[in-house]
Amino acid sequence: MTEKAPTDVGNPYSTLTTKEGWQAFVAESPVPPPPLAPGIVLDADELESYKEARIDYHTRSVIVATPTIRKVVATGRKRILLNRHQVSARRGLIVSGSPGTGKTTAITQLGKNVEQLIRRRNPAAASQLPVVFVTVPPAATPKMLAGEFARFLAIPLHHRMSQVQITNAVCDLLGRLGTTLVLVDEIHNLDLTTRNGAEASDQLKYLSERIAATFVLAGLGVETSTLFHGTRGQQIAGRYTVVPARPFTRRNRTDRDQWQALIATLEESLRLDHHRPGTLLTLDAYLHERTGGLIGSLSQLIREAAVDAIDSGTEKITKRMLDAIELDHAAQLSQPESPRAKRGRKPKAA
Repeated sequence: MTEKAPTDVGNPYSTLTTKEGWQAFVAESPVPPPPLAPGIVLDADELESYKEARIDYHTRSVIVATPTIRKVVATGRKRILLNRHQVSARRGLIVSGSPGTGKTTAITQLGKNVEQLIRRRNPAAASQLPVVFVTVPPAATPKMLAGEFARFLAIPLHHRMSQVQITNAVCDLLGRLGTTLVLVDEIHNLDLTTRNGAEASDQLKYLSERIAATFVLAGLGVETSTLFHGTRGQQIAGRYTVVPARPFTRRNRTDRDQWQALIATLEESLRLDHHRPGTLLTLDAYLHERTGGLIGSLSQLIREAAVDAIDSGTEKITKRMLDAIELDHAAQLSQPESPRAKRGRKPKAA
């Protein structure tokens, strides 16, 4: 739901931008720790282990099938089917939105879904690499972009290797590995008003022609960025469908139902001994005000409160506990100014 896959500190394979990290993410299926059976008394060591297992569990983001994720998965899978016999001009997908709206989660869930489906249907494809995940580095050049693909594939790079050599090595290997889907995150780092950005955009287009796969991109505010400007931008716009990732709203009944369903799913995932089910659902308006409808902020708020509840021994989440948690700046900006803050503000001098 929210942004990157669960990681372990110090684990060299903990990033999605390596083959090992991605494959660990695809294979991962976290199991919630079982609740403590009634009447069971734990000694000090057992109690500490029980506490740590639940804290570790709550540090992982719960993936919720939000409307954005469902749309991205359904549309992405259709694009893969439509591209099956295309030799050029393959159609792709762009997920665009503000921070915290679940863009990365949506495309990684698409990738996980596609790879698991392929491996289920064809167990003999263990040596294949159905999905690739890379991010566009800031101020990317064509060589840097090709290098991100090479890093994912663990292709040894020598400082004298040219952009063409790296690109050829990447495309040849992905062709042999039968890659079906290429996920490219942070696409907003391609600024087509700069020479490097324009050339990196050309490199991405070239890769999409050389690699017989569907490309799915994600980035901040792509519709209003430079990505669709000029001749290069027109080519991108003609091949990619944009799926917007927006904050949740409460404007109508459908919006409120979706927001409440999200809260209910997150609440059901809690592993707290004394939390009363439905408590968070009664705070749906408050939670929307605190987070601005941003799924990333909501996830942080509830998971941090769960960790606090375990640490403090209260084993339940209360509104007072939620009030004490500092959220990200984007969520703070979305909150209306409190009456207390307004009363405390000094009037301007005449």
